[in-house]
Amino acid sequence: MGRLAAAIVLSEAEEAELKRWRRRRNTATGLHMHAGIVLDCARGYSGEQIAQRHRTSAQTVTKWRRRFAIDRLEGLSDAPRSGQPRRHDDRRVQEVLEATLNRRPKKAAHWSVRGLSAELGMPRDFVHRVWRAFGLKPHLSSSFKLSTDPHFVEKVRDVVGLHLDLPDKALVLCVDEKTQIQALDRTQPSLPMNYGMPQTHTHDHRHHGTTALFAALDVATGEVIGKFKRGHHRTTEFISVLRHIDALVPKALDVHLILDNYGTHKTKQVKHWLLRHPRFYCHFTPTYSSWINPLERFFAALAEQQLRHGTHRSVPALKQTIRDYLQIHNAQPSPFRWNKSADEIIESINSVLKRINRTER
Repeated sequence: MGRLAAAIVLSEAEEAELKRWRRRRNTATGLHMHAGIVLDCARGYSGEQIAQRHRTSAQTVTKWRRRFAIDRLEGLSDAPRSGQPRRHDDRRVQEVLEATLNRRPKKAAHWSVRGLSAELGMPRDFVHRVWRAFGLKPHLSSSFKLSTDPHFVEKVRDVVGLHLDLPDKALVLCVDEKTQIQALDRTQPSLPMNYGMPQTHTHDHRHHGTTALFAALDVATGEVIGKFKRGHHRTTEFISVLRHIDALVPKALDVHLILDNYGTHKTKQVKHWLLRHPRFYCHFTPTYSSWINPLERFFAALAEQQLRHGTHRSVPALKQTIRDYLQIHNAQPSPFRWNKSADEIIESINSVLKRINRTER
């Protein structure tokens, strides 16, 4: 028999400190993961679940669980290793971090290795090593938009609850549409990839029409039902998709639809259709929260793997490419695995709000 895992019970101070390490941007990568492992241990997750959540091994989870059980917070730091003595002390590391996170260069929108090394009078390789160690990439940025939905919490709990606990004798489908898919052809022939040379093509296109793909992703299996419509998203098109789903799904099963807040999904005609088909239940995602719908990932993969670099001289050719992609995907579907609970998502949103409030002061 294997040894029993050490039970982890946190004091309020320890839990607060671990969460602070998880939130802080300049926490070392290793310490950030160690704090997450201990928090998950205290929440009652199994070793395998924690290893999957943090993309590490079960042995690593066991190691840091035991280290914390023995030495508490002090046991989560990596032990010093042998090797060449450090040429720069912690004060200089902190100076690089403070300048990167809290100051802006005078002649640019973000720091570069050359610019910051000249500003601080430090070697370029040292600045680069600090950035790499703390995961800082000043040249990159990402966009976000927080939901303004007054029922955000209720909708998140509803949709995430469907993912984590699928209802019996029912099918859960994420339904969405990808409109204005263009059939594009290059104005001149592309040159194929060769040794030392990437594939090249012209920057401009010839347009040969558009189509729209209405799709429904089965949360349990990962299979996708696809149906083409004209490039409009009107009530008639959406009701046609509902009829298509109704014809495909066995009558003995209820149908739970995860939808966005597009106005077409809430018209009188749609409501009347749903009243005549009581086995259909609608669950709406919060506004500006497309990330909660796994079908958006499928659309992104379709665009990246087929549409963005493909050439299509007609709408029928474009549709056939999408049909082939759907067929290949459905031959080996992969169900979407939802890892975070609704409470964890709401806590993450709250931490973003707190950071925004601190920045605006």
